[in-house]
Amino acid sequence: MGLNLLEKTELWVNHIKLDHVNLTLLANTVAGVLGLESSKVLVVDVRPDHITLDIMENDIPTENIVGKEHVLLEALAKLDGVHLTEDSCIHSNGILGLICLEGENPIQMSRKVDHMVDEMKERIAKRAIIFPTGFELRQNLIEDTNTPYLKELLESEGYKVTVGDVIEDDLDDMEYKLSDAVSRAFGLIITTGGVGAEDKDKSVESMLRIDPQAATPYIVKFQQGTGRHVKDGVRIAVGAVGPSMLVSFPGPNDEVRLAAGVLMECLKNHDGKEETAQKIAAVLAEKLMKKPFHHEHHGFNNL
Repeated sequence: MGLNLLEKTELWVNHIKLDHVNLTLLANTVAGVLGLESSKVLVVDVRPDHITLDIMENDIPTENIVGKEHVLLEALAKLDGVHLTEDSCIHSNGILGLICLEGENPIQMSRKVDHMVDEMKERIAKRAIIFPTGFELRQNLIEDTNTPYLKELLESEGYKVTVGDVIEDDLDDMEYKLSDAVSRAFGLIITTGGVGAEDKDKSVESMLRIDPQAATPYIVKFQQGTGRHVKDGVRIAVGAVGPSMLVSFPGPNDEVRLAAGVLMECLKNHDGKEETAQKIAAVLAEKLMKKPFHHEHHGFNNL
């Protein structure tokens, strides 16, 4: 059985004193105890009475971490310059906390592991972040009506919501912000705007960098190169990375409201990214079919 650390990868050694310690050797020692390559463990913080390590491996076999606290402390105590006391201990806020689990029979241990993983998945699933996109918002040219609506909707469904920075119409900036949100263990990551057919629209492309298998169905197609359109249509995107679902909505508020309602139903039904994307695209396509004049004369601005 393997455990996914669900992005909670920090491990603390508390009540430890260091005196001219070789941190590379210390990190290598921790890696050895946990059965990891030496490059997968880094010391990221050193304080007078504790150190913090980052485990740069998402999946670790259960047997490599469960009940390893004493083995790890004994190995650290043998290093030159490391001084431990009776109070020395290992701590983690995530799955790595299982390193302190011991004295259980295999069945009890398995139940505790399963319970802990389920609890963490549930917490992550209810953490959401919203990223508005576009220079129009960044320069305060228009009011952001989408973010307040989505925040209120998600909070009414029990989500803990964070409002992210306005993302530039820039592929690298979008990729960085979305990747960071995944690494911070947000279960739901939403962008609004930037799904249109102009060269400045980068939301779908950035999603595909994060998840190359993201579902990106069209909500409307037309001949490429018409007017300002450098792409052959307008798409939305739904991707998944580990426990995180990423969704790119259009910009118009009426479309965001419609798409958000469908997304909520899909999340409740535990639909996958393909089914979720198709359902959202279907309702948006139907809506756009009823508004040909609006979009023909606005070039899909703010989509």
